[in-house]
Amino acid sequence: MRLRCAVLDDFQRVATGIADWSPVADDIEVVGFDTHIADEDALAEALAGFDIVVTLRERVPFPGSLITRLPRLKLLVASGMRNSVIDYAAAEAHGVTVCGTASSSTPPVELTWALLLGLARGIVEESNALRAGGPWQSTVGADLHGRRLGLLGLGKIGSRVARVGLAFGMHVSAWSQNLTKEYADEVGVELAPSKEDLLRDGDFVSVHLALSDRTRGLLGPAELALLKPTAYLVNTSRAAIVDQDALLAALHAGRVAGAGVDVFDLEPLPADHPMRTAPRLLATPHLGYVSQANYRTYYGQAVENIQAYLAGSPVRLLP
Repeated sequence: MRLRCAVLDDFQRVATGIADWSPVADDIEVVGFDTHIADEDALAEALAGFDIVVTLRERVPFPGSLITRLPRLKLLVASGMRNSVIDYAAAEAHGVTVCGTASSSTPPVELTWALLLGLARGIVEESNALRAGGPWQSTVGADLHGRRLGLLGLGKIGSRVARVGLAFGMHVSAWSQNLTKEYADEVGVELAPSKEDLLRDGDFVSVHLALSDRTRGLLGPAELALLKPTAYLVNTSRAAIVDQDALLAALHAGRVAGAGVDVFDLEPLPADHPMRTAPRLLATPHLGYVSQANYRTYYGQAVENIQAYLAGSPVRLLP
């Protein structure tokens, strides 16, 4: 009898086509879910008949209260090698093996620049006007060359964003709690004296920090008030780093020129969420990791994880 495998949040319905599942076809039946299930009761009911679950990023929490309601679950595969919404102790207590996959930092770097460039040159507004028979040119683009790009975080993603900024001829500075001048020099950027200085000086500010107790709410009303009225803020990292209500207030009041956002406190966004209609906002539905190469890695390695588990030698164990 074949085991049953659920693939969650397969919104594009590509999970079984973008990777080769044939190595496990004789052993498992794969069922994709193309809509998000947020309610724990509904999730417990939907997954009750599955032995394996493949979950995408950190969108679906697996707390102990859910894991205890899934007695058939034996293997949980998460995309990426870090997942903060899985209760690993509960998984271990209930005999559930948890595995991860590799995840590339390239797609979020590219999306960061898509948002930044889209904001700077009014791409969406001008494209919509052109297609709708609207005015021929209604915006004046913001230049990148010679402007200041401030980066909150200079890790794997932030450092690559920095190098693109340098290629555009931008002045790039960075700040984080642990950033040293030696590493900033190595990347080729300036070390901002403080977070406040970076915010005051930046023409474009982009967030590339991991979410932690230290970074949660790092940019609140006081911090956003430091931004120039001509500045643009981009966040492709984690929503909770930027106070969402404060950002909405700044956008509505015109205290910033615009924001590019790919992450939200609640995902998927409800139809009536104020982020969907905020002015001066270029928003995308958490596309940072969504690329063909990343999906081939996620689902290809999910298949490898399932193979290894069935062979009795699980790989890429989490945490």
